[in-house]
Amino acid sequence: MVSIDESHSHSLSLSHSNPNITARFNQTRPYYYYTPPPSSAKISRSMARSMRTIRSTIFSADQSGPIYEKSPNVSENLTDSVIDLRLGELANKSSSYSNSASSADFDDMLDISRAFSDFSACSSDISGELQRLASLPEPGLNENTASEPEPEPCSGFLQRESFSTEIIESISPEDLQPTVKLCVDGLQSSSVAVKRSAAAKLRLLAKNRADNRALIGESGAVPALIPLLGCSDPMTQEHAVTALLNLSLLESNKSVITKSGAIKSLIYVLKTGTEISKQNAACALLSLALVDEYKLSIGACGAIPPLVALLINGSIRGKKDALTTLYKLCSVPLNKERAVSAGAVRPLVGLVVEQGTGLAEKAMVVLSSLAAIDMGQEAIIEEGGLAALVEAIEDGSNKGKEFAVLTLLQLCLESVRNRGLLVREGGIPPLVALSQSGTAKAKHKAERLLGYLREPRQEASSSSSP
Repeated sequence: MVSIDESHSHSLSLSHSNPNITARFNQTRPYYYYTPPPSSAKISRSMARSMRTIRSTIFSADQSGPIYEKSPNVSENLTDSVIDLRLGELANKSSSYSNSASSADFDDMLDISRAFSDFSACSSDISGELQRLASLPEPGLNENTASEPEPEPCSGFLQRESFSTEIIESISPEDLQPTVKLCVDGLQSSSVAVKRSAAAKLRLLAKNRADNRALIGESGAVPALIPLLGCSDPMTQEHAVTALLNLSLLESNKSVITKSGAIKSLIYVLKTGTEISKQNAACALLSLALVDEYKLSIGACGAIPPLVALLINGSIRGKKDALTTLYKLCSVPLNKERAVSAGAVRPLVGLVVEQGTGLAEKAMVVLSSLAAIDMGQEAIIEEGGLAALVEAIEDGSNKGKEFAVLTLLQLCLESVRNRGLLVREGGIPPLVALSQSGTAKAKHKAERLLGYLREPRQEASSSSSP
């Protein structure tokens, strides 16, 4: 461990003086479905920002007079003496950290749960496809029919694709069972158009009502929907995967879906489907992963690499679904290892420093989960995670700062080496600033982390004194 003064020279020459660290950063890792992320420039910027923080600490003007121009970043206005004074004040609090750790950890889990609380808002028919279905013109009303789906060769209920949710839900209880049976029979038709329409109707029927989901689940629809996940017609595949997603929201249907062999088929959609189909497949896997015993099965079937691919290449909505599903799956240690091996850390670090997407906080929560295992910590360090987290503490939202310092705590709790790297990255000034001006939870976490960073500083001071 080094002091702040020493950290300036160490961090400037880190890649030159320590070939082992350079080798780790240049090491090729097995990234499945991987394309280069757009965030490397932002990671470089965060490293420069951290170095700027260190320089401002070392070369700040004489503090005897007033400072008329201050950086808006609190940590850049802290001198080494102010930092040492604050660390000294925190020394008296260090004995209370172990006693309050369990309650603090419980609060952290609640915060993490809230960070992913929008699952219910995105778990059922998130694609807007229902609005598209409701607005489709009646067959024959549009003269330009070249782009229209092929006409369904049957008449009546399955012939129309323009049913709205309101029409579907207005079906009387006595007509519901024969309607569901008609749809289930349609799923096994030789016509792709009939299959597509039947899957679309089941999707709508299962959207909002739990009693409909129960009836459809008991009717044999699930085994009939699963083969459509491999259909070459994109809309048929999309309707089928979304119908299964909606059905999975009923607890009793989760086991039916899983035992029918849907997991591998959902993963196939996650790899090959349209953007909307991939999003809904990820949400369906997330819904199944709410049952602890299915998490390992989902990971073992190969869900994590395509989730990482969605995290890299998906839309904002797709990335959010991938993050939420990865978070739930990675509560199992073996899935943490799978996520690291699949290259999840690099895009997660990239998302931490992206502004305006609303994904930084969720990315930090997943990083915190991966930091619970050694290979996760090593990957986070290799991919520039310390720099990104330090920048999040300096520039992130209040909640983002809380998650950033929580992740740094995970990384530094039992690793003296990581504490040294954090000091060299310029982490102490923003942590001191956070301990003074952050939220109550952020202050507590920052003080706790500074307590760990202070120990080697104290030892270094003692060993240098006569």
